[in-house]
Amino acid sequence: MAPQPVQQPPVPGLPPGRVLVAGLGVTGRAVAAALRGRGVDVTTVDAREPGADVADVAALLADDGLADVGLVVASPGWPPTSPLLQAATGRGLPVWSEVELAWRLRTDRRPGPDGTHRGPAPWLVVTGTNGKTTTVGMLESILAAAGRRTAAVGNVGRPVVDAVTDPDLDVLAVELSSFQLHFTHSMSAQAAAVLNVAADHLDWHGTVEAYAADKGRIFERTQVACVYNSADPVTERLVRDADVVDGAVAVGFTLAMPSVGQVGLVEDVLVDRGFATLRHTHAAELGTLADLAHLGSGEATDPRTGAVPSHVVADALAAAALALAHGVEPVAVRDGLRAYVPGAHRIQTVAVAQGVTYVDDSKATNAHAAAASLAAYPPGGVVWVAGGLAKGATFDELVRARADRLRGVVLIGVDPGPLAQALARHAPEVPVESIDPGDTGTVMTRAVDQARRLARPGDTVLLAPACASMDQFASYAERGDAFAAAARALGDR
Repeated sequence: MAPQPVQQPPVPGLPPGRVLVAGLGVTGRAVAAALRGRGVDVTTVDAREPGADVADVAALLADDGLADVGLVVASPGWPPTSPLLQAATGRGLPVWSEVELAWRLRTDRRPGPDGTHRGPAPWLVVTGTNGKTTTVGMLESILAAAGRRTAAVGNVGRPVVDAVTDPDLDVLAVELSSFQLHFTHSMSAQAAAVLNVAADHLDWHGTVEAYAADKGRIFERTQVACVYNSADPVTERLVRDADVVDGAVAVGFTLAMPSVGQVGLVEDVLVDRGFATLRHTHAAELGTLADLAHLGSGEATDPRTGAVPSHVVADALAAAALALAHGVEPVAVRDGLRAYVPGAHRIQTVAVAQGVTYVDDSKATNAHAAAASLAAYPPGGVVWVAGGLAKGATFDELVRARADRLRGVVLIGVDPGPLAQALARHAPEVPVESIDPGDTGTVMTRAVDQARRLARPGDTVLLAPACASMDQFASYAERGDAFAAAARALGDR
């Protein structure tokens, strides 16, 4: 007799009825597999994926296809204004994110060496407009340096629902987007951080206030520490408004000398006054800026942080605070930051040709990230390659704040208007060239060639688009790869 598949335990709190999984990308497939492995009746819906059970949402709704549905699990790309989710909420159906489902599916870790019972792996969670992936990567490296078995999951790549049933993981480093948080209702992180909040994804959320509110959901029911950016009053307000577990503390991170209840900088030393036993009189050393030197831009423009971009130091402090909330020793912070290797497309030098440095920061997909990227370079020395899908954003504040960095600008994207208008208003003296979007296949080659003409020896050509990539590229990674290839090809001319 053939072996029978092992039936997984049921999903706690799962409403009766069929489950509709909206979206069949990486997240949707993981959700469908997890539910079907527990004997749940699942229907997948996606007009763009041929493997979906249902492609036509309008026909589904017209045929009362929600009649026997008890739950909808929404992938991050599905906004609450989509017809399917509006119809579901209109009928009173619960809508969960993949993260909500994952929280309910957590399984116990393996017993300790002495046989003691250990519950599910705690979550250390991160959100913010920018810096999430870097912070989670640093956190994963710190936890590994402390001997914890861990994984970086969530918006960073591996679905959370795939990791929560692994009994060998001690702790999870979880990156969450505002999309994922919107439909998350019961998560209770051991520690949570909001790095920053700036206008983004307004096409999905509608208003900045709604976007910030979804970011703030990460603090709800936090058990040990809520980590916030002392320089961003929105993040502090989100902590103050959160309903946390009794005893949870607020810990700020700052690039200044920290007060009690903060982690920060004392000259070139990263220090802790949020968790240290003697924090009222002493600061515990966590590491130095030298431990982050491999993440530097090569340009010493910030007197506080030297050659390491200030936003990288801020991310390191946030990661350190989360790890300390988990009980990690300070020496592991130092060792983990030294060992951390950033992913591609994050302020990455990809070529040097004719005395000009070409830097790929394609991950800078909004104005806040582009501003941080430009700030890492000296005035007047950047030819900025920017543009793409604006997602409803405006760029006046970005251009006003960083116009002094610009030697010239090369605009890509099918709609360069919003950026071009902001540049005309706030940097009229800066030469701006727009690349005809008609031939998508050569757009980056033409952009880099134009940037080369604008640049002078010693300058930096910086791809920091301030926009999403989907108008002309499959992803920010493909956009960055195209930029790198075009820049490297200059050396062959």
